[in-house]
Amino acid sequence: MKTSEKPCRWEHFSHGADIGIRGYGDTVETAFAQAALALTAVITEIESVRPRISREISCEAPDYELLFTDWINALIYEMAIGGMLFSRFDVRISNHALRATARGEPVDRSRHRPAVEAKGATYTELKVSRGQDGQWLAQCVIDV
Repeated sequence: MKTSEKPCRWEHFSHGADIGIRGYGDTVETAFAQAALALTAVITEIESVRPRISREISCEAPDYELLFTDWINALIYEMAIGGMLFSRFDVRISNHALRATARGEPVDRSRHRPAVEAKGATYTELKVSRGQDGQWLAQCVIDV
């Protein structure tokens, strides 16, 4: 397996009134974790979120793209029902089944100052693929 010289990273991209998230990594798991960081960064500064509480997340889908939207939507659900923000992710994928641990803390509005509420992952700009350089990309547009 070819190893990329590029570091794992995440970024946002513009899409109308919504916002795109993108994660890159040497493995599909790392790309999913980096995209999860991008999701948190849509809402607040990642550095302000302490990884104190763990939540286990699991989902399955027939392909990586549907698995990715299920993953992001599962995180958004955990954020909404638990009033949580996450800053650390341990993602494991096997046979299109994802098992992950998300670590974070309850939202503290005065410290986190959430900018927007993420409502859900969409199929717009949805892509999970491995480039010729060996880097994985996972991206979609988030409805905010």
